[in-house]
Amino acid sequence: MSHLYEARAYTEAPRAKCAWGIDRDWPGFSGEGAADVAIIGAGFTGLSAALTLAEAGVCVTVLEAQVPGWGASGRNGGFCCIGGTALPDAMLTKRFGTDGAQRFLETQPAAIDHVSALIERHALDVQRHSDGEVLLAHSARAAKSFADEARACEAQGLPAQVLSKADLDARGLGGPGFHAGLHLRKGFGLDAGAYVTGLAHAARAAGARIYGQSPVQNLDKSGDRWRLSTPAGTLTANRILVATNGYTPERLGPLRAPVLPIQSNVLVTRPLTHDEQAAQGWTSDLMAYDARSLLHYFRLMPDGRFLFGMRGGIRATARAEARTTRRLLAHFHAMFPAWRHVDIPYTWSGLLAYSRDLLPHVTEIGGDPSAIAAMAYHGNGVAMGTWSGHAAARLMLGDDIRPAPMRTHLTPFPLAPLRRNILRLGYPFAAIRDAL
Repeated sequence: MSHLYEARAYTEAPRAKCAWGIDRDWPGFSGEGAADVAIIGAGFTGLSAALTLAEAGVCVTVLEAQVPGWGASGRNGGFCCIGGTALPDAMLTKRFGTDGAQRFLETQPAAIDHVSALIERHALDVQRHSDGEVLLAHSARAAKSFADEARACEAQGLPAQVLSKADLDARGLGGPGFHAGLHLRKGFGLDAGAYVTGLAHAARAAGARIYGQSPVQNLDKSGDRWRLSTPAGTLTANRILVATNGYTPERLGPLRAPVLPIQSNVLVTRPLTHDEQAAQGWTSDLMAYDARSLLHYFRLMPDGRFLFGMRGGIRATARAEARTTRRLLAHFHAMFPAWRHVDIPYTWSGLLAYSRDLLPHVTEIGGDPSAIAAMAYHGNGVAMGTWSGHAAARLMLGDDIRPAPMRTHLTPFPLAPLRRNILRLGYPFAAIRDAL
C-alpha cells in the first residue's frame, strides 16, 4: 500500500516516545473469515462503531494494520471538545441552510456527551479533567471577536465567558503572550491511550472480533460480498466501514486520496511542582489553545505533567522530525519561559486529516450503501471521531442520525500526489496572518 508521506510516518518511530500507553496484546487475523460488517481501522471511529454494532448483535470484525490506538487516536492531545470542521459557521449556513448548519452545531456538544457517557458506562479510567476549554488571544487584535463569539455560544446553549488579562492571571492561566480568553464550559481532557484502549476492550467484551497486525492489502467486491485481504488471510463481509482517517492509504478499494493528512507534534513534561507552576503563573487544569491559525494547544494534567502541541512539518523523514521537534521546544519555551529548565521525556507526532471540503464525513463510498467511510475531523477526533463511528454503525442499523454536512460525498483531492503543496503554500501565509 502507498501513502502520502515518507515511509517513516507509518512506522513505530514517530510514536516511540509517546506519553500514552496502549495495549499491544492483540491477535493477528489469519485464515478465512466472514462477518456481517468489516471495519478497517481500530481508532476512536472504528472501535466506537464496533461497540455500537456488537451491542446490537451484529457480527463485526475489526482489522487494524498495527494495534488498536496505534495511530492518531492513541497519540493525540486528548482534547474532548467542540470541533470537527474547518468551516466557519457562516459558511455552514450558506451551504446547508439554517437547519442543516444548526443540526451540525448541535452534533458537536452531543459528541462530547456521547464520549462522557461511554466513559461512565464502561468505567474507563481516563484521567478526566477540565471544565471545558479556554481560547487564548495571542494579540489584542485576536481578542476583538471574543464578545461576539461568547454571545454565539450562549445562543447555542453553550455557557461561555470572556476573560480579561487580569481574569486569566487570577485563574492560573498566566503567560507573557496571552491578552484575553474565551472560556467555553463544554468538554474535558483525557488520557487518549487509556480511552482508546478502553473502547477496544469494551467492544471486544460486547462481542466484536478485533485483530492487530492485520493491514488490509486489497479490498474489492464480488457480487454482494466485500473481500478484504491481509498478509495472513481473507475476510468477507456484507458491509464495510473504512475508519483510517490520516493513515488512509492513497488507494484502498474504491477510495482514492480521500483526505489530506497533516502532521501534529506533541510534548509532555515531567510532573511540575506547585512552585514551578506558580512561577509560570499556570496552575489551571483547563484545556487551552490559542487563536493562531497555526495554533498551539496545551493543558496541565492531573499528575502535574504539562502537554503542549502544535502543527508539525511537511515531511516525515528523521531529519525533518528532528527539526520540527526543535521548533516545538522553541515555541514551548517562548510561551512558558519559566519552564525552560524542565525535563521533557516525551515527544511524538501523528497524522490528523483534512477533507477537501473541510467537513467531517460519514458517507457512502462511491454511492454504494454497503460501504461507508467515516473520517476527516480536522484535529478534533476524540469527540467527533467517536460520535462518527457510532453514527456509521447506526446508519448500518437503519437509523440515520447524521446532520446534512456529514452526508456529503468524500471527494478525492485533485493532483493527489502533490497535495502536500497545499501545506507548503498555506503554512507561510498562516504564519504571516498570525503575526499581524
